Amino acid sequence: MQKVNSGTAYIIWGLCFFGICGGQRLYTGNVFSGLIYLFTFGVFGIGQFLDLILIPGMVNKRNIYLRGLAAGNGTGSNPAITLNIGDLQELQQYQTSQPSFSKTPMQKLLKAAKDNGGTLSMAQAVLYTELEPPEVQELLIEAQKHHLAEITNDPETGAIRYHFDL
Repeated sequence: MQKVNSGTAYIIWGLCFFGICGGQRLYTGNVFSGLIYLFTFGVFGIGQFLDLILIPGMVNKRNIYLRGLAAGNGTGSNPAITLNIGDLQELQQYQTSQPSFSKTPMQKLLKAAKDNGGTLSMAQAVLYTELEPPEVQELLIEAQKHHLAEITNDPETGAIRYHFDL
């Protein structure tokens, strides 16, 4: 799996001293803003210097995206909910392996994501949390707001996949 590196991004950032700005954004997959930086000298230098703080987050976001691609997932958005026998079998295995003490829905969601390699479908999230789909959708939105999850789509089925950085 390819992985971007903060050190490399900072080295590329240093090219701004030679008049080449925005390379760090291109390197981290932010092509549009990278081109803007290139043609505006890093938004007149202000954006370029702000990136000194933003580079670790850009690198982390890019690496999450690349992990999703390596797992066979693309990007996009499709609110389709798919349920299959494999999900039901995973739920049965999950339920029998879990202690009986009560967890919050977010804890159940994070535990399920951890047990599934950091990736869940909407159907899996519904099964593991034992909540209704609208409640799970709110829970997943909350996870995104707190930077716990990122949404991508399976390129073959178009189904949403939620990637958790665990």
